[in-house]
Amino acid sequence: MRISDSAPGSLDDPAVSPFEIARVAAGQIAEATGIERHDVALTLGSGWGRSADHLGETVAEVPASEIEGFSASGVPGHSGTLRSIRYGEGRHALVIGARTHFYEDKGVRRVVHSVRTAAAAGASVMVLTNGAGGIKRHWTPGTPALISDHINLTAASPLEGATFIDLTDLYSARLRAIAREVDPTLDDGVYVQFRGPHYETPAEVRYAETIGGHIVGMSTALEAIAAREAGMEVLGLSLITNLAAGISDQPLSHGEVIAAGKAAEEPLARLLSSIVGRL
Repeated sequence: MRISDSAPGSLDDPAVSPFEIARVAAGQIAEATGIERHDVALTLGSGWGRSADHLGETVAEVPASEIEGFSASGVPGHSGTLRSIRYGEGRHALVIGARTHFYEDKGVRRVVHSVRTAAAAGASVMVLTNGAGGIKRHWTPGTPALISDHINLTAASPLEGATFIDLTDLYSARLRAIAREVDPTLDDGVYVQFRGPHYETPAEVRYAETIGGHIVGMSTALEAIAAREAGMEVLGLSLITNLAAGISDQPLSHGEVIAAGKAAEEPLARLLSSIVGRL
């Protein structure tokens, strides 16, 4: 049962504004957590889940399925909850552990609903993290990398109608500079979102590299576009869980992604909590 039945309609109804549903969801989060406004929001992908424990004091944790427009995560390694955390001097972070992936075929509105809800909840910064394959040969499993830009190969967009949004500095140079103050060794790269859920073929990875990509994955790009539309600054971080197909001669598996994420949990948590503390 949802916390409130006051939603104006379904995200699946094109006649209903997704922003209105996001406002309802944000109100439900405020009601459930007792926190009227969140300053920053984080979507924690594979390998990044433990970071929430290092951010600060957990005020409340709510099953995402109780909030309008959200559903339980369909991917192992995601918590399926929305968590309010107090950090710094009375600031609050909304931690999203219930990412909807494009390959789940629930529609782009549901993919970006968490981002729009975070904006409606007051967040001015959106931190998007993921586990991904690396194309740069010197990267090893467990390497964190900043996202400097993206290439969207999903053939979809969260923007509806004649909505024209400038994506020139989509992944904020200011926020990347803050991240490098925490860890000057952080490398960066261009993230390429494929549709999934299958992993990329070696030929597709060569194509991604040819067109300027360094990281391949199945999330983040659509969410980042929606965050920019909502007026948020975006910080993107990838955990390189494996070298991409054809870069490594080893077969790929989700088990490998989970294992690499688990091995990197503690250093990633320290890194992300230090970055958020400076935002």
